[in-house]
Amino acid sequence: MAYKIMLDAGHGGSDPGAVYNGRQEKDDNLALTLDVGKILEQNGIDVVYTRTDDVYQTPFEKARLANASGADYFISFHRNSSPMANQYNGVEVLVYDKKGEKYEMAQNILGALGETGFREIGVKERPGLVVLRRTAMPAVLVETGFLNSEEDNRLYDENREEIARSIAGAILGTLEQETVEAPLYYRVQIGAFKHRENSEQLLYQVLDKGYPAFLLCEDGLYKVQVGAFQQIGNAIRMEQQLRDEGYSTLIVTR
Repeated sequence: MAYKIMLDAGHGGSDPGAVYNGRQEKDDNLALTLDVGKILEQNGIDVVYTRTDDVYQTPFEKARLANASGADYFISFHRNSSPMANQYNGVEVLVYDKKGEKYEMAQNILGALGETGFREIGVKERPGLVVLRRTAMPAVLVETGFLNSEEDNRLYDENREEIARSIAGAILGTLEQETVEAPLYYRVQIGAFKHRENSEQLLYQVLDKGYPAFLLCEDGLYKVQVGAFQQIGNAIRMEQQLRDEGYSTLIVTR
């Protein structure tokens, strides 16, 4: 099946969300949402958005838009805050309850953000949040660090592209794990190793170059693969690009 995902940039318009030294949460949320959406679209995901500019929507309206879209997943992006500046730091992912696909995706996103340098606070249940309670599909809310933490803001600003790639990779990886009857996807494999540390070295190298790469453990090997394309032509173009950069490539299906 082809997946549709609705991405939500939290707050907006007259609702700035958290504010710290002139920085507004709504702006960070929108920037990251669009970055993640672009990567997902490049990998064959049908992405829809609650907003793509600075407008206000109530949480109920966001949930209504998600339900009307027929999306398979709803992912909302936020940044946290605390009563005092630099009181806390770290990332957390919120879910209605710790069950099913949403919990698996939340765990994967949290782990991916941890790899970018953030402290992992955990996956937490928040059944009272409208966008988690009123959405008809699995929903997660990502708190990408504390807006009033200098450390989290430094990580966010210095690594925003990597953060977006990591979140998108976690989403795509979750979808891959949950596919029972495969839609046919083409991926470009650039390495297979017996030892995880060797595969991770290659993985981080290509992630740093901006490629949507993933690490899969399969048949006793750690495989580094790039992309998840429904069209063979897109996979061939990615393979050629990687080959031009000196990587040994192989197109595989999943």
